[in-house]
Amino acid sequence: MVLLAAAICTKNGKALLSRQFVEMSRSRIEGLLSAFPKLMNTEQQHTFVETESVRYVYQPLDKLFMLLITTKTSNILEDLETLRLFARVVPEYCRVLEENDILENSFHLIFAFDEIVALGYRENVNLAQIRTFIEMDSHEERVIMAVRKTQELEAKEQMKRKAKELQAARVSAGKSRTFLSGFAGGNTVNQQPQRTDNVPTVGDLAQPQEISAPKQTFNSRPTGKGKAMKLGGKNKDIDVFVDKLREEGTEVSTAAALKPTSKAIPPVVNTPQSSVHLKFEEKITLTAGRHGGLQNMEVRGLIMLRITDAGFAKIEIVVDNNFSKDFQMQTHPNVDKKLFTQDGIIGLKQGGKGFPLNNEIGVLKWRLQTKDEDQIPLTINCWPNQNDGACDVTIEYELQSKGLELNDVTISVPVPSGVGAPNIGEIDGEYHFDAKKGVLEWKLPVIDASNPNGSLEFSMPSHPDDFFPVNVSFYSTKTLCDLQIKEIRQCESKSLVKFTQERSLMVDKYEVV
Repeated sequence: MVLLAAAICTKNGKALLSRQFVEMSRSRIEGLLSAFPKLMNTEQQHTFVETESVRYVYQPLDKLFMLLITTKTSNILEDLETLRLFARVVPEYCRVLEENDILENSFHLIFAFDEIVALGYRENVNLAQIRTFIEMDSHEERVIMAVRKTQELEAKEQMKRKAKELQAARVSAGKSRTFLSGFAGGNTVNQQPQRTDNVPTVGDLAQPQEISAPKQTFNSRPTGKGKAMKLGGKNKDIDVFVDKLREEGTEVSTAAALKPTSKAIPPVVNTPQSSVHLKFEEKITLTAGRHGGLQNMEVRGLIMLRITDAGFAKIEIVVDNNFSKDFQMQTHPNVDKKLFTQDGIIGLKQGGKGFPLNNEIGVLKWRLQTKDEDQIPLTINCWPNQNDGACDVTIEYELQSKGLELNDVTISVPVPSGVGAPNIGEIDGEYHFDAKKGVLEWKLPVIDASNPNGSLEFSMPSHPDDFFPVNVSFYSTKTLCDLQIKEIRQCESKSLVKFTQERSLMVDKYEVV
Protein backbone atom coordinates (compact mmCIF):
# COMPACT_ATOMS: atom_id res chain seq x y z
CA MET A 1 0.00 0.00 0.00
CA VAL A 2 1.01 3.64 -0.47
CA LEU A 3 -0.31 5.82 2.34
CA LEU A 4 -0.46 9.46 1.34
CA ALA A 5 -1.54 11.04 4.64
CA ALA A 6 -3.10 10.37 8.04
CA ALA A 7 -5.35 12.94 9.69
CA ILE A 8 -7.70 13.50 12.60
CA CYS A 9 -10.64 15.69 11.65
CA THR A 10 -14.08 16.68 12.87
CA LYS A 11 -17.34 15.59 11.29
CA ASN A 12 -17.46 18.93 9.50
CA GLY A 13 -14.12 18.28 7.83
CA LYS A 14 -12.02 20.56 10.05
CA ALA A 15 -8.49 19.11 10.17
CA LEU A 16 -7.07 19.03 13.71
CA LEU A 17 -3.91 17.14 12.79
CA SER A 18 -2.50 15.90 9.50
CA ARG A 19 0.70 14.03 8.69
CA GLN A 20 1.80 13.61 5.06
CA PHE A 21 4.08 10.67 4.22
CA VAL A 22 4.81 11.68 0.63
CA GLU A 23 5.55 15.07 -0.89
CA MET A 24 2.25 16.95 -1.17
CA SER A 25 1.47 20.64 -1.35
CA ARG A 26 -0.55 22.24 1.42
CA SER A 27 -3.36 23.18 -0.95
CA ARG A 28 -3.56 19.58 -2.17
CA ILE A 29 -3.96 18.05 1.30
CA GLU A 30 -6.38 20.78 2.41
CA GLY A 31 -8.50 20.12 -0.67
CA LEU A 32 -8.60 16.38 -0.02
CA LEU A 33 -9.56 16.84 3.65
CA SER A 34 -12.26 19.41 2.91
CA ALA A 35 -13.82 17.08 0.31
CA PHE A 36 -14.09 14.14 2.72
CA PRO A 37 -17.35 15.10 4.56
CA LYS A 38 -19.12 15.69 1.26
CA LEU A 39 -18.21 12.22 -0.02
CA MET A 40 -19.09 10.32 3.15
CA ASN A 41 -22.56 8.78 3.19
CA THR A 42 -23.83 8.48 6.77
CA GLU A 43 -26.56 6.06 5.72
CA GLN A 44 -24.03 3.41 4.68
CA GLN A 45 -21.86 1.47 7.07
CA HIS A 46 -18.83 1.32 4.80
CA THR A 47 -15.65 2.76 6.33
CA PHE A 48 -14.08 3.82 3.05
CA VAL A 49 -14.99 5.94 0.05
CA GLU A 50 -13.18 6.38 -3.26
CA THR A 51 -12.73 9.18 -5.75
CA GLU A 52 -11.06 9.20 -9.15
CA SER A 53 -7.61 9.56 -7.61
CA VAL A 54 -7.58 8.54 -3.93
CA ARG A 55 -9.29 6.36 -1.35
CA TYR A 56 -10.50 7.59 2.03
CA VAL A 57 -10.42 5.01 4.85
CA TYR A 58 -11.90 6.27 8.11
CA GLN A 59 -13.02 5.23 11.58
CA PRO A 60 -15.16 7.24 14.03
CA LEU A 61 -13.49 8.38 17.29
CA ASP A 62 -16.46 9.70 19.30
CA LYS A 63 -17.06 13.13 17.72
CA LEU A 64 -13.96 12.89 15.50
CA PHE A 65 -12.70 10.76 12.62
CA MET A 66 -9.39 8.95 12.16
CA LEU A 67 -8.82 9.30 8.43
CA LEU A 68 -6.27 7.71 6.08
CA ILE A 69 -5.81 8.84 2.49
CA THR A 70 -4.30 6.15 0.24
CA THR A 71 -3.95 5.41 -3.46
CA LYS A 72 -6.67 3.42 -5.17
CA THR A 73 -4.21 0.62 -5.96
CA SER A 74 -3.52 -0.14 -2.31
CA ASN A 75 -4.84 -3.27 -0.64
CA ILE A 76 -8.06 -2.41 1.20
CA LEU A 77 -7.43 -5.13 3.82
CA GLU A 78 -4.03 -3.67 4.63
CA ASP A 79 -5.59 -0.21 4.70
CA LEU A 80 -8.14 -1.29 7.30
CA GLU A 81 -5.50 -3.03 9.43
CA THR A 82 -3.32 0.09 9.37
CA LEU A 83 -6.34 2.23 10.24
CA ARG A 84 -7.05 0.12 13.33
CA LEU A 85 -3.47 0.60 14.53
CA PHE A 86 -3.75 4.37 14.05
CA ALA A 87 -7.04 4.39 15.96
CA ARG A 88 -5.44 2.47 18.86
CA VAL A 89 -2.51 4.89 19.05
CA VAL A 90 -4.66 8.00 19.50
CA PRO A 91 -6.15 7.03 22.94
CA GLU A 92 -2.61 6.28 24.17
CA TYR A 93 -1.87 10.02 24.25
CA CYS A 94 -5.34 11.59 24.43
CA ARG A 95 -7.52 10.65 27.38
CA VAL A 96 -10.48 12.65 26.07
CA LEU A 97 -11.02 12.47 22.33
CA GLU A 98 -11.85 16.14 21.88
CA GLU A 99 -10.33 18.97 19.87
CA ASN A 100 -8.36 20.56 22.71
CA ASP A 101 -6.83 17.25 23.79
CA ILE A 102 -5.82 16.38 20.21
CA LEU A 103 -4.16 19.77 19.70
CA GLU A 104 -2.37 19.58 23.05
CA ASN A 105 -0.84 16.18 22.24
CA SER A 106 -0.31 16.75 18.53
CA PHE A 107 3.48 16.33 18.62
CA HIS A 108 3.25 12.99 20.43
CA LEU A 109 0.71 11.77 17.88
CA ILE A 110 2.85 12.86 14.94
CA PHE A 111 5.88 11.04 16.35
CA ALA A 112 3.74 7.92 16.82
CA PHE A 113 2.38 8.19 13.26
CA ASP A 114 5.96 8.31 11.94
CA GLU A 115 6.73 5.02 13.68
CA ILE A 116 3.79 3.36 11.89
CA VAL A 117 4.48 4.63 8.36
CA ALA A 118 7.76 5.56 6.68
CA LEU A 119 7.89 7.04 3.18
CA GLY A 120 4.30 5.96 2.58
CA TYR A 121 4.77 2.30 3.50
CA ARG A 122 3.55 0.51 6.60
CA GLU A 123 6.22 -0.62 9.07
CA ASN A 124 5.98 -3.99 10.80
CA VAL A 125 5.39 -2.63 14.30
CA ASN A 126 2.78 -3.12 16.99
CA LEU A 127 1.40 -0.84 19.69
CA ALA A 128 3.89 -1.98 22.35
CA GLN A 129 6.86 -1.28 20.06
CA ILE A 130 5.52 2.17 19.19
CA ARG A 131 5.16 2.96 22.89
CA THR A 132 8.76 1.86 23.47
CA PHE A 133 10.13 3.95 20.60
CA ILE A 134 8.34 7.10 21.76
CA GLU A 135 9.27 6.72 25.43
CA MET A 136 13.02 6.31 24.86
CA ASP A 137 14.61 8.68 27.34
CA SER A 138 17.88 10.57 27.33
CA HIS A 139 20.50 10.29 30.05
CA GLU A 140 21.70 13.84 29.36
CA GLU A 141 18.16 15.18 29.78
CA ARG A 142 17.76 13.42 33.14
CA VAL A 143 21.05 14.90 34.36
CA ILE A 144 20.01 18.41 33.31
CA MET A 145 16.60 18.03 34.96
CA ALA A 146 18.20 16.79 38.19
CA VAL A 147 20.61 19.75 38.24
CA ARG A 148 17.76 22.17 37.57
CA LYS A 149 15.65 20.70 40.38
CA THR A 150 18.57 20.97 42.80
CA GLN A 151 19.10 24.60 41.85
CA GLU A 152 15.41 25.37 42.41
CA LEU A 153 15.48 23.76 45.86
CA GLU A 154 18.60 25.69 46.81
CA ALA A 155 17.02 28.96 45.60
CA LYS A 156 13.92 28.31 47.72
CA GLU A 157 16.10 27.54 50.73
CA GLN A 158 18.03 30.77 50.25
CA MET A 159 14.77 32.70 50.02
CA LYS A 160 13.60 31.20 53.33
CA ARG A 161 16.85 32.23 55.03
CA LYS A 162 16.50 35.78 53.71
CA ALA A 163 12.90 35.92 54.89
CA LYS A 164 13.90 34.84 58.39
CA GLU A 165 16.67 37.43 58.51
CA LEU A 166 14.24 40.15 57.49
CA GLN A 167 11.68 38.99 60.04
CA ALA A 168 14.32 39.06 62.79
CA ALA A 169 15.37 42.57 61.75
CA ARG A 170 11.76 43.69 61.82
CA VAL A 171 11.23 42.30 65.32
CA SER A 172 14.42 43.97 66.50
CA ALA A 173 13.33 47.31 65.03
CA GLY A 174 9.96 47.00 66.78
CA LYS A 175 11.58 46.32 70.16
CA SER A 176 13.86 49.34 69.75
CA ARG A 177 10.89 51.55 68.92
CA THR A 178 8.97 50.37 72.01
CA PHE A 179 11.96 50.83 74.30
CA LEU A 180 12.71 54.38 73.13
CA SER A 181 9.07 55.44 73.33
CA GLY A 182 8.81 54.21 76.93
CA PHE A 183 12.09 55.91 77.85
CA ALA A 184 10.88 59.27 76.51
CA GLY A 185 7.82 59.04 78.76
CA GLY A 186 5.41 59.23 75.86
CA ASN A 187 2.50 56.84 75.60
CA THR A 188 3.33 55.84 72.04
CA VAL A 189 3.49 52.08 72.36
CA ASN A 190 -0.09 51.56 71.20
CA GLN A 191 0.03 54.17 68.48
CA GLN A 192 0.00 53.15 64.84
CA PRO A 193 2.27 55.61 63.00
CA GLN A 194 2.49 55.78 59.24
CA ARG A 195 4.81 53.16 57.74
CA THR A 196 8.02 54.79 56.56
CA ASP A 197 10.53 51.95 56.88
CA ASN A 198 11.88 49.75 54.10
CA VAL A 199 11.01 46.37 55.66
CA PRO A 200 9.43 44.15 52.97
CA THR A 201 6.02 42.64 53.54
CA VAL A 202 4.98 39.04 52.90
CA GLY A 203 3.84 40.06 49.41
CA ASP A 204 7.26 41.58 48.75
CA LEU A 205 8.96 38.33 49.68
CA ALA A 206 6.93 36.46 47.09
CA GLN A 207 8.52 38.53 44.28
CA PRO A 208 11.68 36.98 42.75
CA GLN A 209 13.80 40.08 43.25
CA GLU A 210 17.03 40.83 45.05
CA ILE A 211 16.37 41.53 48.70
CA SER A 212 18.55 43.92 50.68
CA ALA A 213 18.78 44.21 54.45
CA PRO A 214 16.25 46.69 55.94
CA LYS A 215 17.19 49.99 57.54
CA GLN A 216 16.45 49.90 61.23
CA THR A 217 14.53 53.11 61.92
CA PHE A 218 12.50 54.03 64.99
CA ASN A 219 9.34 54.70 62.99
CA SER A 220 8.67 51.00 62.40
CA ARG A 221 5.32 49.56 63.35
CA PRO A 222 5.55 47.84 66.76
CA THR A 223 5.24 44.06 66.83
CA GLY A 224 1.96 42.90 68.30
CA LYS A 225 0.87 39.56 69.70
CA GLY A 226 -0.63 38.31 66.44
CA LYS A 227 0.34 35.11 64.65
CA ALA A 228 3.79 34.94 63.14
CA MET A 229 4.34 35.16 59.40
CA LYS A 230 3.98 31.70 57.82
CA LEU A 231 6.22 30.67 54.94
CA GLY A 232 6.31 27.33 53.14
CA GLY A 233 3.53 25.66 55.09
CA LYS A 234 3.54 22.53 52.95
CA ASN A 235 6.89 21.27 54.25
CA LYS A 236 6.60 22.61 57.80
CA ASP A 237 7.86 19.48 59.55
CA ILE A 238 10.88 19.22 57.28
CA ASP A 239 11.70 22.92 57.67
CA VAL A 240 11.54 22.73 61.47
CA PHE A 241 13.81 19.68 61.49
CA VAL A 242 16.33 21.32 59.15
CA ASP A 243 16.30 24.55 61.20
CA LYS A 244 17.05 22.63 64.39
CA LEU A 245 20.00 20.95 62.71
CA ARG A 246 21.36 24.32 61.61
CA GLU A 247 20.97 25.76 65.12
CA GLU A 248 23.07 22.86 66.37
CA GLY A 249 25.82 23.79 63.93
CA THR A 250 25.16 21.12 61.29
CA GLU A 251 25.32 22.31 57.67
CA VAL A 252 22.30 20.87 55.87
CA SER A 253 21.27 21.19 52.24
CA THR A 254 17.56 20.83 51.58
CA ALA A 255 18.21 19.13 48.25
CA ALA A 256 20.44 16.56 49.91
CA ALA A 257 18.01 15.99 52.76
CA LEU A 258 15.10 15.18 50.49
CA LYS A 259 16.94 13.31 47.73
CA PRO A 260 17.66 9.57 48.08
CA THR A 261 21.05 8.06 47.51
CA SER A 262 21.96 8.82 43.91
CA LYS A 263 23.01 6.24 41.37
CA ALA A 264 26.47 6.11 39.89
CA ILE A 265 26.51 8.55 36.97
CA PRO A 266 29.39 8.59 34.48
CA PRO A 267 31.39 11.83 34.63
CA VAL A 268 30.86 14.20 31.73
CA VAL A 269 33.93 13.81 29.52
CA ASN A 270 34.51 15.91 26.42
CA THR A 271 35.21 12.99 24.10
CA PRO A 272 36.68 14.09 20.76
CA GLN A 273 34.06 13.53 18.11
CA SER A 274 34.51 13.27 14.38
CA SER A 275 31.90 14.11 11.76
CA VAL A 276 30.45 10.62 12.29
CA HIS A 277 30.05 9.69 15.95
CA LEU A 278 28.44 6.61 17.54
CA LYS A 279 27.22 6.44 21.12
CA PHE A 280 26.49 3.07 22.73
CA GLU A 281 24.14 3.37 25.72
CA GLU A 282 23.21 0.32 27.79
CA LYS A 283 21.16 -0.09 30.98
CA ILE A 284 20.80 -3.09 33.25
CA THR A 285 17.99 -4.09 35.60
CA LEU A 286 18.67 -7.05 37.86
CA THR A 287 16.98 -8.70 40.85
CA ALA A 288 18.66 -11.64 42.61
CA GLY A 289 17.62 -13.70 45.62
CA ARG A 290 19.46 -13.55 48.93
CA HIS A 291 19.76 -17.36 48.96
CA GLY A 292 21.03 -17.51 45.40
CA GLY A 293 19.29 -17.59 42.06
CA LEU A 294 18.51 -14.91 39.52
CA GLN A 295 14.92 -13.70 39.58
CA ASN A 296 15.20 -11.44 36.56
CA MET A 297 17.85 -9.70 34.49
CA GLU A 298 17.15 -7.32 31.63
CA VAL A 299 19.65 -5.42 29.52
CA ARG A 300 18.56 -2.74 27.07
CA GLY A 301 20.95 -1.06 24.66
CA LEU A 302 20.84 1.56 21.95
CA ILE A 303 23.22 2.91 19.31
CA MET A 304 22.87 6.65 18.68
CA LEU A 305 24.31 8.07 15.45
CA ARG A 306 25.27 11.72 15.03
CA ILE A 307 26.45 13.14 11.68
CA THR A 308 27.64 16.75 11.37
CA ASP A 309 28.89 16.71 7.75
CA ALA A 310 26.40 16.56 4.88
CA GLY A 311 28.94 14.60 2.83
CA PHE A 312 28.50 11.61 5.14
CA ALA A 313 24.68 11.54 5.16
CA LYS A 314 24.58 8.35 3.08
CA ILE A 315 26.78 5.83 4.84
CA GLU A 316 26.80 2.16 5.79
CA ILE A 317 27.85 0.93 9.24
CA VAL A 318 29.43 -2.55 9.08
CA VAL A 319 29.21 -4.39 12.40
CA ASP A 320 30.72 -7.62 13.67
CA ASN A 321 27.71 -9.89 14.05
CA ASN A 322 29.53 -12.45 16.17
CA PHE A 323 27.96 -11.12 19.36
CA SER A 324 25.92 -13.37 21.64
CA LYS A 325 22.72 -14.58 20.02
CA ASP A 326 20.94 -14.15 23.34
CA PHE A 327 20.57 -10.47 22.49
CA GLN A 328 17.51 -9.57 20.44
CA MET A 329 18.37 -6.93 17.85
CA GLN A 330 15.93 -4.46 16.34
CA THR A 331 16.70 -1.83 13.74
CA HIS A 332 14.99 1.52 13.30
CA PRO A 333 12.01 1.38 10.90
CA ASN A 334 13.94 3.46 8.34
CA VAL A 335 16.94 1.09 8.46
CA ASP A 336 17.05 -1.84 6.02
CA LYS A 337 16.35 -4.79 8.33
CA LYS A 338 17.16 -7.44 5.70
CA LEU A 339 20.54 -5.84 5.00
CA PHE A 340 21.40 -5.93 8.70
CA THR A 341 20.21 -9.50 9.25
CA GLN A 342 22.03 -11.00 6.27
CA ASP A 343 25.17 -8.85 5.96
CA GLY A 344 25.49 -7.12 9.35
CA ILE A 345 25.21 -3.65 7.77
CA ILE A 346 23.25 -0.74 9.21
CA GLY A 347 22.01 1.32 6.28
CA LEU A 348 18.92 3.14 5.14
CA LYS A 349 16.32 1.56 2.93
CA GLN A 350 16.45 2.06 -0.82
CA GLY A 351 15.34 5.55 -1.80
CA GLY A 352 16.27 7.09 1.55
CA LYS A 353 17.49 10.69 1.53
CA GLY A 354 20.23 9.98 4.04
CA PHE A 355 20.64 10.22 7.80
CA PRO A 356 19.60 13.52 9.46
CA LEU A 357 22.33 16.02 10.30
CA ASN A 358 23.28 17.48 13.69
CA ASN A 359 20.91 15.24 15.59
CA GLU A 360 21.36 12.05 17.61
CA ILE A 361 19.15 9.31 16.18
CA GLY A 362 18.76 5.71 17.34
CA VAL A 363 19.63 3.26 14.56
CA LEU A 364 19.84 -0.05 16.43
CA LYS A 365 18.69 -1.31 19.79
CA TRP A 366 19.00 -4.60 21.59
CA ARG A 367 17.47 -6.40 24.54
CA LEU A 368 18.42 -9.34 26.73
CA GLN A 369 16.10 -10.87 29.31
CA THR A 370 17.28 -13.97 31.12
CA LYS A 371 17.27 -15.93 34.36
CA ASP A 372 20.60 -17.61 33.63
CA GLU A 373 22.91 -16.99 36.61
CA ASP A 374 25.99 -17.23 34.38
CA GLN A 375 24.92 -13.97 32.72
CA ILE A 376 25.19 -11.93 35.97
CA PRO A 377 28.09 -9.47 35.55
CA LEU A 378 28.65 -8.89 39.30
CA THR A 379 27.39 -11.32 41.96
CA ILE A 380 26.70 -10.15 45.52
CA ASN A 381 26.45 -12.54 48.46
CA CYS A 382 25.28 -11.29 51.87
CA TRP A 383 25.73 -13.67 54.84
CA PRO A 384 24.21 -12.41 58.12
CA ASN A 385 24.67 -14.79 61.09
CA GLN A 386 22.87 -14.13 64.36
CA ASN A 387 25.06 -14.29 67.45
CA ASP A 388 23.69 -13.48 70.96
CA GLY A 389 21.31 -10.74 69.80
CA ALA A 390 23.79 -9.33 67.29
CA CYS A 391 24.56 -10.19 63.68
CA ASP A 392 27.93 -10.90 62.11
CA VAL A 393 27.59 -9.92 58.44
CA THR A 394 29.89 -10.88 55.59
CA ILE A 395 29.33 -9.42 52.11
CA GLU A 396 31.25 -10.69 49.10
CA TYR A 397 31.36 -9.61 45.48
CA GLU A 398 32.65 -11.49 42.45
CA LEU A 399 33.11 -10.13 38.94
CA GLN A 400 31.89 -12.85 36.59
CA SER A 401 32.35 -10.84 33.37
CA LYS A 402 36.13 -10.57 33.51
CA GLY A 403 36.22 -8.27 30.49
CA LEU A 404 34.21 -5.56 32.29
CA GLU A 405 35.62 -2.65 34.24
CA LEU A 406 33.10 -1.26 36.75
CA ASN A 407 33.68 2.25 38.09
CA ASP A 408 32.37 4.02 41.22
CA VAL A 409 30.87 0.83 42.62
CA THR A 410 28.65 1.40 45.67
CA ILE A 411 27.08 -1.52 47.53
CA SER A 412 24.39 -0.11 49.86
CA VAL A 413 23.29 -2.25 52.82
CA PRO A 414 20.33 -1.10 54.97
CA VAL A 415 21.07 -1.20 58.70
CA PRO A 416 18.76 -0.64 61.67
CA SER A 417 18.68 2.85 63.18
CA GLY A 418 19.11 3.70 66.82
CA VAL A 419 21.67 0.98 67.63
CA GLY A 420 24.83 2.89 66.77
CA ALA A 421 27.38 2.48 64.03
CA PRO A 422 28.37 -0.99 62.80
CA ASN A 423 31.66 -2.44 63.96
CA ILE A 424 33.71 -2.81 60.76
CA GLY A 425 36.15 -5.71 60.52
CA GLU A 426 38.00 -6.60 57.35
CA ILE A 427 37.18 -4.58 54.24
CA ASP A 428 38.40 -4.24 50.67
CA GLY A 429 37.91 -0.63 49.67
CA GLU A 430 36.23 2.05 51.79
CA TYR A 431 32.92 2.49 53.60
CA HIS A 432 30.58 5.29 54.64
CA PHE A 433 27.93 4.99 57.34
CA ASP A 434 24.91 7.29 57.06
CA ALA A 435 23.11 7.16 60.39
CA LYS A 436 20.24 9.41 59.26
CA LYS A 437 19.36 7.26 56.26
CA GLY A 438 20.27 3.98 57.97
CA VAL A 439 22.61 2.85 55.19
CA LEU A 440 26.10 1.38 55.17
CA GLU A 441 27.76 2.12 51.83
CA TRP A 442 30.66 -0.03 50.67
CA LYS A 443 32.58 1.92 48.04
CA LEU A 444 35.10 0.60 45.52
CA PRO A 445 36.57 2.95 42.88
CA VAL A 446 37.15 0.17 40.33
CA ILE A 447 36.31 -3.53 40.00
CA ASP A 448 38.08 -5.29 37.13
CA ALA A 449 40.16 -8.36 36.38
CA SER A 450 42.85 -7.18 38.82
CA ASN A 451 40.45 -7.32 41.82
CA PRO A 452 37.55 -9.58 40.78
CA ASN A 453 36.79 -10.60 44.39
CA GLY A 454 36.39 -8.68 47.63
CA SER A 455 34.63 -8.81 50.98
CA LEU A 456 33.35 -6.66 53.85
CA GLU A 457 32.80 -7.86 57.41
CA PHE A 458 30.90 -5.99 60.13
CA SER A 459 28.76 -6.70 63.18
CA MET A 460 25.95 -4.89 64.98
CA PRO A 461 22.80 -5.66 67.03
CA SER A 462 20.11 -6.59 64.51
CA HIS A 463 18.12 -9.31 62.81
CA PRO A 464 19.27 -10.98 59.55
CA ASP A 465 16.27 -9.67 57.61
CA ASP A 466 17.26 -6.06 58.38
CA PHE A 467 20.13 -6.11 55.88
CA PHE A 468 18.00 -6.55 52.75
CA PRO A 469 17.52 -5.48 50.04
CA VAL A 470 21.16 -4.82 49.09
CA ASN A 471 21.43 -2.27 46.27
CA VAL A 472 24.35 -1.89 43.87
CA SER A 473 25.24 1.00 41.59
CA PHE A 474 28.09 1.42 39.10
CA TYR A 475 28.88 2.52 35.60
CA SER A 476 31.23 1.21 32.93
CA THR A 477 32.72 2.36 29.65
CA LYS A 478 32.20 -1.15 28.26
CA THR A 479 28.87 -2.71 27.33
CA LEU A 480 27.60 -6.23 28.00
CA CYS A 481 26.65 -6.62 24.35
CA ASP A 482 30.03 -6.92 22.61
CA LEU A 483 28.84 -5.40 19.34
CA GLN A 484 31.87 -4.10 17.44
CA ILE A 485 32.00 -1.68 14.53
CA LYS A 486 34.24 -2.99 11.76
CA GLU A 487 34.09 0.01 9.50
CA ILE A 488 31.90 2.80 8.16
CA ARG A 489 31.87 3.51 4.44
CA GLN A 490 30.10 5.61 1.83
CA CYS A 491 27.11 3.89 0.21
CA GLU A 492 28.07 4.66 -3.38
CA SER A 493 31.87 4.87 -3.49
CA LYS A 494 32.45 2.38 -0.64
CA SER A 495 35.27 4.63 0.58
CA LEU A 496 36.02 4.37 4.32
CA VAL A 497 34.79 7.08 6.67
CA LYS A 498 36.61 8.10 9.84
CA PHE A 499 34.43 7.79 12.93
CA THR A 500 34.55 7.99 16.73
CA GLN A 501 32.57 6.08 19.32
CA GLU A 502 31.87 5.98 23.06
CA ARG A 503 30.19 3.41 25.30
CA SER A 504 28.42 3.51 28.65
CA LEU A 505 26.76 0.90 30.86
CA MET A 506 24.54 2.22 33.66
CA VAL A 507 22.39 0.67 36.37
CA ASP A 508 18.64 1.18 36.47
CA LYS A 509 18.13 -1.24 39.37
CA TYR A 510 20.52 -3.83 40.78
CA GLU A 511 19.44 -5.43 44.02
CA VAL A 512 19.55 -8.56 46.14
CA VAL A 513 16.22 -9.11 47.91
